[in-house]
Amino acid sequence: MKTNAITCAEETPTKGFDKVFAFLREQFLTGAVRPGDRLAPERELSLQLGVSRPVLREALRALSMIGVVEILHGIGTIVRCPDISVLGEFFAFAMAQQTEMADDVMEARFAIEFQAVRLACKRATLADLERLRAALEDIRATMDDEAAGAAADFAFHDALVRASHSPTLLCLYRAVTPLLHRSHRERRSLMRRYADLKACVTQDHERVFEAVVAGNEAATEAILRKHFAIGDEYRRRAAIAGAAT
Repeated sequence: MKTNAITCAEETPTKGFDKVFAFLREQFLTGAVRPGDRLAPERELSLQLGVSRPVLREALRALSMIGVVEILHGIGTIVRCPDISVLGEFFAFAMAQQTEMADDVMEARFAIEFQAVRLACKRATLADLERLRAALEDIRATMDDEAAGAAADFAFHDALVRASHSPTLLCLYRAVTPLLHRSHRERRSLMRRYADLKACVTQDHERVFEAVVAGNEAATEAILRKHFAIGDEYRRRAAIAGAAT
């Protein structure tokens, strides 16, 4: 009895969660369990992992919230295939608490889009191209509307990533969506100060679209790099002008 008391006292929920998560992660990675499989009963799992049943239950509830498992009363815990977009939501909340990482996140966004456009050149369907074309028309129509224009810009770039048909890239991209919307709004606000930026924005998106249609990976990435560089240059000019006033 004394030994059991010491074991329970030393157990912490965090350590227990780590054991459960590590065990299930390894089971998933090795293919020992697959979507639709039922996990061993709680009593058996708790003994196997050396954690209390209350801690095991809490860990399984946490996993059920992100769709990894489903707890069915009277049946047991069933392994599910989680919706990757849910994981993106958790990532977005985590990044929202680290505002100093905004520049780093934007660099990650560039890396995602560069790979996405290369894949889009190979994988884009007619539906993808129609989505890009519609977003391009919205960009042209909203040059003088800051809010609508920012939404149109985002829709175009989001359509590019969707055209990659990479769930992982899209999940990562959607996770930083709030920062992306802010970036597009900032660029649109610069058009009030720099009229020549309008032509750059329109032409760059048109050229990206044409390169994707042509399936030219190198050209698409090069145009996109130039597009991002121009935006950075205008932001730099605005920052310098603001500091001088």
